[in-house]
Amino acid sequence: MVKLAIGDKAPSFKLIDQHNNKVSLSDFKGQKLLIYFYPKADTPGCTTQSCSVRDSREDLNALNIAAVGISPDMPDKQLKFDDKFSLGFPLLSDPEHAVAEAYGAWGEKTNYGKTYMGIIRSSFLVDERGKIAQVAYKVKPEDTVPKAKDAAETA
Repeated sequence: MVKLAIGDKAPSFKLIDQHNNKVSLSDFKGQKLLIYFYPKADTPGCTTQSCSVRDSREDLNALNIAAVGISPDMPDKQLKFDDKFSLGFPLLSDPEHAVAEAYGAWGEKTNYGKTYMGIIRSSFLVDERGKIAQVAYKVKPEDTVPKAKDAAETA
C-alpha cells in the first residue's frame, strides 16, 4: 500500500462532485487544499468530519485553504449528504477507489473480527505547489481540520 509523506507530489485526480461537475487537483493550483477521505456519507464519524470542515470555513479561507471530501459514494448520495448538512464544498465520488489507493487511503480494515477492504479515514494538506504538506492516516474525524490548520500555520 502507498503511504504518502510530507514533500511528496500529490497524486493528481479528476472526479465528479455531488453536482456532477468534474473537479481536479489542478483546479486548486496556487492555493492550499485539504483533501480528506471518509468511508460513507451520512454516517456518524463522516458527518462529524464533514461538519467540522464546514464549520471551519472562515478559518480555512483565512489560511487560503480550500477543501474537498472524497468517498466511494455516488454523486446522488453525496448531494443528499451535502443538502442535509449544508456542507457547501465539493464532495467527490471515487467508487473505484483509484484516488483513495493513490493516496494510501484504501486498505485492509477489521471490524468485529471481520477483515475487509475499505477507506482508511485520512486527511492531507496539499500546498500551493502541489506538494503534500501534512499527512494523517487513521485520523480522528475531529482532528482533520486542526491538523491541516497547524500545518498551514507552520509552513
